[in-house]
Amino acid sequence: MDPLTWTGSLSALNPVLFGLAALFALAVIVQIVSSLFLSDAAVAFGTDGVAIGPGGLYGASERAVRWLFLAIVALLVIYLVAGAILPRGPGGIIGAAARRFIPVGIALVVTFALSVTFKRKLGLYGKLFDSTIGMIGFAMVMFWVYTALFSDMIVANDVLSQIGQMKNKAPGTPVPDGTGWYLFGGDHLGRDVFSRMVKGSQIVIEIAPLATVFAFMVGITLGLPAGYYGGRLDTVLSFLANLILAFPVILLFYLLVTPEIVTTGLPQFMAVVLFLFPLIFLMVLLDSRFYVQPARRNLMIAAVVLIGGWLYLSLISTPDTRVSFLPQAIDLFDVPSNILIVFVSVVFVNSPTVFRIVRGITLDIKTRDYVSAAQTRGERPWYIMLWEILPNARGPLIVDFCLRIGYTTILLGTLGFFGLGLSPESPDWGSTINAGRKLLTIAPHPAIVPALALMSLVLGLNLLADGLREESLKD
Repeated sequence: MDPLTWTGSLSALNPVLFGLAALFALAVIVQIVSSLFLSDAAVAFGTDGVAIGPGGLYGASERAVRWLFLAIVALLVIYLVAGAILPRGPGGIIGAAARRFIPVGIALVVTFALSVTFKRKLGLYGKLFDSTIGMIGFAMVMFWVYTALFSDMIVANDVLSQIGQMKNKAPGTPVPDGTGWYLFGGDHLGRDVFSRMVKGSQIVIEIAPLATVFAFMVGITLGLPAGYYGGRLDTVLSFLANLILAFPVILLFYLLVTPEIVTTGLPQFMAVVLFLFPLIFLMVLLDSRFYVQPARRNLMIAAVVLIGGWLYLSLISTPDTRVSFLPQAIDLFDVPSNILIVFVSVVFVNSPTVFRIVRGITLDIKTRDYVSAAQTRGERPWYIMLWEILPNARGPLIVDFCLRIGYTTILLGTLGFFGLGLSPESPDWGSTINAGRKLLTIAPHPAIVPALALMSLVLGLNLLADGLREESLKD
């Protein structure tokens, strides 16, 4: 088997791509210069006297940037589609990778088709598809979400299997037994970089959103009463939040993962406290909404206590730790202790920031007329907080939620890079970057591939947050 090139038989299109990229860069430079130093960025008018856009050199460069960008995207789509259709050899590395991501592509097409069709019925999510930036960010995020979901179908090789002859091999190198290629090369132990990148997305998608949800549950549950009641409660909670924020984050993680701290069971005891907040939030939410219907309220709260309590106990009970009390027969899942430590650390660090955001929004919204109207009607405080204030704070909170998942993703990468919590053989992107950096001058691909994956996910989350912010302001 011969090594694969990046574009295979489609290499004839490479000069076209490079030419378009050079023209695009030139058009961007001209647009920037014309906007800063030239005065001909006047408005162009049509034959009917209606303004049709910027004129002069600035307007021409703006249109050139737009069309050149679309041409580059169209050419990249040709690379992917044609490469996926062609056999693995002629399709090159890009084509072979695109073929493995076919389930992700199908899922993205179905998601976008359904979302665009019913966008007028989907609230803020549907309005996201009126924003180009939001759609691009959503596509980038959902690409990695579907990659994590279909990772077992996408990976080409086992992420832990080592082949001595494949150590630091270049992308497209064939496996010695002739069964395939290492599409993105091999790392310093002879493991498949492509498969580890795909499996690494699963770890990020499992931890980052869920940890952010738990952090929001803690921040909302404490931030609403702090901002609504004020007084001593606000003073005490704000002081604790500022105290946690003042502590160096990396030092905190170093302390939590040291063997001496782990043996004391501190991370597990922190999980016992922090993981209670979703249950508390749901019970208070249901009680405030259905307090005039006691029978229905009690039934729903009982269901939350039974089902949520079971999930809670299964989550905090970890074998061979200080918090291990649930019989194995009824323990729904066992979270590895190293993953639990990382999860608890992320929740603990993010919660104070969410608390301050929710508190600040509550201080503003509680002065609104509709809150005064609810107080005049005799509504209870928690009803006002959860059903009057919180829904009207959803825009900033949704935007911050997307941004915070990005921050959490970077934080997970940082933890993996420093070897904190996650096992050394873990395929998470941070650990993979750390392993690849040691031979960066000889074989850069083991570090560059997961770094680009991490960058693309965080960029997608930021673009998604920008799109949501843009549409929420119109709401």
